[in-house]
Amino acid sequence: MNQITKYTAVGRRKEAVARVWLLPGKGNILVNEQPYEKYFIRETDRIIIKQPLEMTNTLNKYDIKANIKGGGLAGQAGAFRLGIARVLTLAEPRLRDLLRKNGFLTRDPRMKERKKYGQKGARKRFQWTKR
Repeated sequence: MNQITKYTAVGRRKEAVARVWLLPGKGNILVNEQPYEKYFIRETDRIIIKQPLEMTNTLNKYDIKANIKGGGLAGQAGAFRLGIARVLTLAEPRLRDLLRKNGFLTRDPRMKERKKYGQKGARKRFQWTKR
């Protein structure tokens, strides 16, 4: 019986969470059951997603499937990129140093700052009036 190895990892950025699966294949990338070109409209998001695959020369070696929810498209693309990098290190541990050196395994810690009481937002205050 031929067993197919399937790897899974999670990537996060801002409010977005990407669950990523890696399978041996020909380079198909599906996001929420549709091709990633259709899901990510902006070319910059598509470039961000392909960066770890191009860096490791594994673009046509694996099929990638992802379920992404939360946040906006830019945050989702960043979460997907982190998920791809993490799942590649599971499949091929020798790629870890290369991905780490190029910053693909570092989670972006920046989050939205919470709104403060007595203010309009996180930093913006209500307008002061003298009379």
